[in-house]
Amino acid sequence: MQDYKDSLILPKTSFPMKANAIANAPKLYARWREQAVYTHMLDKRQDAPEGFILHDGPPYANGHLHIGHALNKILKDVIVKHQYFLGKKVDYVPGWDCHGLPIEQQVEKDFKESQHRLPPEQRHTLNALEFRDRCYQHAQKFIGVQREEFLRLGVVGDYEKPYETYKYEFEASIYEMLCIAAQKGLLKQRFKPVYWSWACQSALAEAEVEYKEKQSDSIFVSFPLQLASAQKIAQEAHFSTQESPKTFALVIWTTTPWTLAANVGIALKPKTTYAITSKGHIIALELAQKLLEQGILEGEIVGSFESELLEKALATNPLNQRDSVVLLGDHVSLEEGSGAVHTAPGHGEEDYHLCLQYDLEVLVPVDDYGRYNEEILHKKLLPEEFLGTHVLKIQPKIIELLGDSVLHHSTITHSYPHCWRTHEPILYRATTQWFIMMDVPFLQEDGSSKTLRQVALEAIEDVAFYPKQGKNRLKAMLEQRPDWCVSRQRNWGVPMAFFLSKQTQEPLLEEAVLKHIYNIFKEKGCNAWWEQSVEELLPADFKHLAPNLEKNTHILDVWFDSGSTFKAVCEERLGVYPSDLVLEGSDQHRGWFQSSLLLSCIKHSKAPFKGVLTHGFTVDAKGHKMSKSKGNVFSLDEVLNTYGSDILRLWVVMNDYQDNLSVSHAFFAQTAEGYKKVRNTLRFLLANTAGLDTLTPLQDLSLIDSWILALSSRVFSQVQEHFKQYDFVKGLQKLFAFIANDLSGIYMDICKDSLYCDAKNDPARRAIQTTMLYLAHHLSFALAPILTYTIEEVLEHASPLFKEVALVGGGVFDLKMPFLLEGAQAQSILDQFERPLALRARFSEALDGLKKDKQVKTSLEVQIYFKNPQDLEFTHYVEWLMVSAVGVWEGNTEGMLLETPDFVLARASLEKCPRCWRFLAPQDDLCGRCVEVLHA
Repeated sequence: MQDYKDSLILPKTSFPMKANAIANAPKLYARWREQAVYTHMLDKRQDAPEGFILHDGPPYANGHLHIGHALNKILKDVIVKHQYFLGKKVDYVPGWDCHGLPIEQQVEKDFKESQHRLPPEQRHTLNALEFRDRCYQHAQKFIGVQREEFLRLGVVGDYEKPYETYKYEFEASIYEMLCIAAQKGLLKQRFKPVYWSWACQSALAEAEVEYKEKQSDSIFVSFPLQLASAQKIAQEAHFSTQESPKTFALVIWTTTPWTLAANVGIALKPKTTYAITSKGHIIALELAQKLLEQGILEGEIVGSFESELLEKALATNPLNQRDSVVLLGDHVSLEEGSGAVHTAPGHGEEDYHLCLQYDLEVLVPVDDYGRYNEEILHKKLLPEEFLGTHVLKIQPKIIELLGDSVLHHSTITHSYPHCWRTHEPILYRATTQWFIMMDVPFLQEDGSSKTLRQVALEAIEDVAFYPKQGKNRLKAMLEQRPDWCVSRQRNWGVPMAFFLSKQTQEPLLEEAVLKHIYNIFKEKGCNAWWEQSVEELLPADFKHLAPNLEKNTHILDVWFDSGSTFKAVCEERLGVYPSDLVLEGSDQHRGWFQSSLLLSCIKHSKAPFKGVLTHGFTVDAKGHKMSKSKGNVFSLDEVLNTYGSDILRLWVVMNDYQDNLSVSHAFFAQTAEGYKKVRNTLRFLLANTAGLDTLTPLQDLSLIDSWILALSSRVFSQVQEHFKQYDFVKGLQKLFAFIANDLSGIYMDICKDSLYCDAKNDPARRAIQTTMLYLAHHLSFALAPILTYTIEEVLEHASPLFKEVALVGGGVFDLKMPFLLEGAQAQSILDQFERPLALRARFSEALDGLKKDKQVKTSLEVQIYFKNPQDLEFTHYVEWLMVSAVGVWEGNTEGMLLETPDFVLARASLEKCPRCWRFLAPQDDLCGRCVEVLHA
């Protein structure tokens, strides 16, 4: 038999089946860099009627990127590119957080290691300026490292001019924001308890605290009432027996025995009944039975009184025999404990505020390193042996010193605050710090006065949240958050550059002085605060004040730096405020989203962003947090070197990023399979449009061509709508379902006969090629924000006509919005396929049965007879079902294979054509179509 293979028009393309992304992606990005594609994107949209600003939350300029960074930056990049392809001018300025504890700690670690390698006589310490310089060099180094790693991911932005918070003009802008807060009366110096990291010797903001499980000593301690107070109880309490106990003691519960040295009071709940046991122990009546049943207390309830009876009574601290005043506080809980709360105002915010009302002393017997200081001796709080001991390590000794006053001792595991950087437990410790006040009214533009808390809560009402529950989360945090502690006792950061009165410690807030310092920072950087004297830093008209002034030595919380970026980047650099979107991990509801919101509300009384999108975190296949100690960490390099950046990008958007994303080889392999199907579809479309040089007019397309074009147009529009709502999962599900079920599953299969076997310039074949060119354009445009490298590669290998139709320029960033067949005409076409699609599904099911029974191998061996003559009004069933013949069934059973309610399948009556394999040929000959093609 003659071989007709050479007479077929088989698909040809230089677009490879395998991506080889690991080798190709760096080359493509090098080309983008050489072509300055970001500048090109700005130029192309210079006159665009709409703009889009995604304001980048800055990562720390410290260490290499991990999968979490990739998740964040890829999402941002996909959104920015999508908005660009929609025709908007996009300004994406990436940035870095260059100050702060993570950088300081790494520099300290590196310096210590370098010193250990030196002989003792050559070792030295760093002064503040030397240390700051090393921090600067470290941040600069890792900006370079991370920039290259971001670029490898296919992320596009202004990486030639990113924002860096250690640049002079940026530091000046941050300082100016601080001055605005001070001048509006919202920055106050206060001595009050704050989160304190003894491991870092610095205050921490709420966003710098993480909660982890910790084992703690749990003790119930009796504080005996002093004589006058005991007599009052004996006389005025209600007793159920004639004889009352001889002595009385309030029972407190604590899980921080080390704070008992700083106790000044015991808080009871107002308007609450307290019980007296036969042993004289006093606890809340509501908790008494539980404590007796658990064996924490002994005896039985013999009396009761209302809490107001003991207000301002005196008990004795069994640790040091000092007075402990009975207080009434609404914060006292009856959920657990004893209903009598040990109160140490130097180590608890609620304690502090309550003791202010009673004018009680604030004791802070703990130094910066978490050790008992000299105050334990001066105030006779503890014996001398405790001096210099770490409070978290000496607790067994404290319990021992309490002796018989400890009524019950156990160990509990509970959630406890830890330092975000050192992961060590933190302390609550009263120190002098600077705070942004949440509840101090300040003047609004309309002349009214509102607190920062009120303004922020009102501002988020105008913000769109993705997902919507993010709004409630942020709202709850704003309602409950304390004043913002913005001062830090470190060196690497923007100084809180105020001159303080040596006598009163009040800051000099003269506008001329603040402006002068701002100009110095803008010109010379804020190292000047360390380099120059008070007199040198003061403007001429204020130099005479120098002898009475000193510099404030605190630096700003790094969250204040990043919170100010809306001002430095969006307002001052881009001239756009507020930004359209911010996008970070869900932990930033208590971090960057809040700091940005609060500072913007101070400056403008509104939010700095129109939308807030949050994503989850990367976890292992079992949903566990990844850590080196568990051995479940996936390095970014490993993923990129195994799968390539486009598969990583596809993995990010194919998953519900609003939840945590599981990282494993199985998940990446699954994504790679999805990518392979998309790539092969694009390859098929490219290969079969390669020879097309002229488009067939739309009116000359077949009904099937028009159907797939209308369907693709509808899916394309639905995908775009999902993408506009940042719902990439639903958008891709729609797109991939269309590719698998309609494009590959039906249309591409249907078209192979015409593409391969018709004459090259046959109108039907040209119409199919035209349709496929439009389809390739649809897919390329829809996928370009995600698979940018792949679509760039598609365009490299596309035909000249495809480039002419799809591009205004030479690459992926020049893609035009594709032609869409929409409206009433498209709907009319789609409606015509309701019945054919249903019949095709039934036909496929019937054919599968015949194949399973080995009666036929392909649909081409079959001819179909419809029972309803109206079905033949659709004149394309031969192509639609890929059968050899179609007719109306008239009861003939010759060659019948199978009967259904809708149709009968029979064996084809003619022979198989050796060229096209359709059963339309006389014996040992070609079918009519193939004869015509070969003899043309």
